[in-house]
Amino acid sequence: MKVAVFGAGSWGTAFSLVLADAGNEVTIWARREDVCEAINGRHENTEYHPGVELPPAIGATHDPEKAIAGAEAIVLAVPSQKLRENLTAWKDVLPADVPFVSLMKGVELGSLKRVTEVIAEVTGAGPSRLAVVSGPNLSPEIIRREPAASVVACADEDVAHRLQAMCHSPAFRPYRSTDVLGCELGGAYKNVVGLAVGMAAGLGFGDNTTASVITRGLAETTRLAMKLGADPLTLMGLAGLGDLVATCSSPLSRNRSFGEKLGRGMTTEEIVASTRQVAEGAKSCSSIFALARNNGVDAPIAEHVDAVVRGEISARDMMDAFIARDTKAEID
Repeated sequence: MKVAVFGAGSWGTAFSLVLADAGNEVTIWARREDVCEAINGRHENTEYHPGVELPPAIGATHDPEKAIAGAEAIVLAVPSQKLRENLTAWKDVLPADVPFVSLMKGVELGSLKRVTEVIAEVTGAGPSRLAVVSGPNLSPEIIRREPAASVVACADEDVAHRLQAMCHSPAFRPYRSTDVLGCELGGAYKNVVGLAVGMAAGLGFGDNTTASVITRGLAETTRLAMKLGADPLTLMGLAGLGDLVATCSSPLSRNRSFGEKLGRGMTTEEIVASTRQVAEGAKSCSSIFALARNNGVDAPIAEHVDAVVRGEISARDMMDAFIARDTKAEID
């Protein structure tokens, strides 16, 4: 297949390598001309994966029309809060008959829409053209071709099957699902839980604390997912528990690392100023908490992480508040 990947960041580039290894011809759209020149001239994304040679099947362009030309699938890997703006700019050149594959994990601020809902609203794409890839996929490991698995979800199982084949490489094993909602919520919520676990680690707490936060984070995610109509089993799989464990446990996780800095007393503004990579959870935590609140779902982790990110409470206050909550049955 010919595949267009919009976004030359860490995950967009790593997934492009997966696609190329699976036998596809890949064109990356990059915002910056110098990134395109490095990919085309040196077969390397010097900005995000220096020293990693990209296959010859990967090219890059700054022209969205050239990126899309002949594409049989469009992969979207831009920051979720910039998705609507970008899609609106590309709308006139987007084809009306190819699937969109989202690699993004967030909920839009203001509208509280999931990524596929934003894509549908801007492009008019129906459910059979809306897919997501979600799982424990830390891009520095993917780009090194370390074995990994993920989930390809689309409401149309035939499309999911085709996209599954599109990204099945020697090192990347995709499973398929029709539960787009569950996969998206698992991917978005785990970033918030990753921030909370990072804060606990930054405060100096050990495995008992972090395991407790991970487990209660999964319960919180599942409550919201079920309320919105997702299959709870999805949250027990790669797009739920798998992604959650990777994000919360690995030093490669941007969200965990961001949370650790919050736990050590840095402010959100100080952390943002010190790093060029974005922690999606820090941008989406307020929208995820609002989504839970609007649906009557108890979401203490999202609520308190949002308050810490806003600077309203400290990470220590957050952990103390979790312990002080009224006791209840574990399964309610």
